[in-house]
Order: sequence, then structure tokens, then C-alpha cells
Amino acid sequence: MSKNEKTSSPSLKRSWFQELKAEFAKITWPTKSALAKKSTVALIVSIIVGLIIAGVDWVLKFGLDFIIG
Repeated sequence: MSKNEKTSSPSLKRSWFQELKAEFAKITWPTKSALAKKSTVALIVSIIVGLIIAGVDWVLKFGLDFIIG
């Protein structure tokens, strides 16, 4: 390991953290109302998909019970 590599390491860490901080500054966070609306939509879609899966499961169970006896 050369002498230059040892001295450049702290500056690399510092620049990495500076770049990370700059990237975090670019983030646009949603407003509370937008977050509430999107969370509500996600919850409703999850419930609907769960009901569809439960319905398909029930139909398959009913069909297999009918076939098997």
C-alpha cells in the first residue's frame, strides 16, 4: 500500500458522505395528504387482491371436494 493511498482514504470517505448528503437533498418527499391517499389506495388494492385470491381458493376447494367426493 503506498503512502498516497493511505492519505486519500479519509478524503474519499468525506466525499462519499458529501455525495450521499447531496443525493438525499434531491429527494422530494410526499405531502401528508398525498401519502394518506396513496396509502389508502394501497390498502384497498391489497384487500381486493386478497379477496380475489380467497375467492379463487374457495372455488378450487369446492371444485376439488366435488370431484373427490
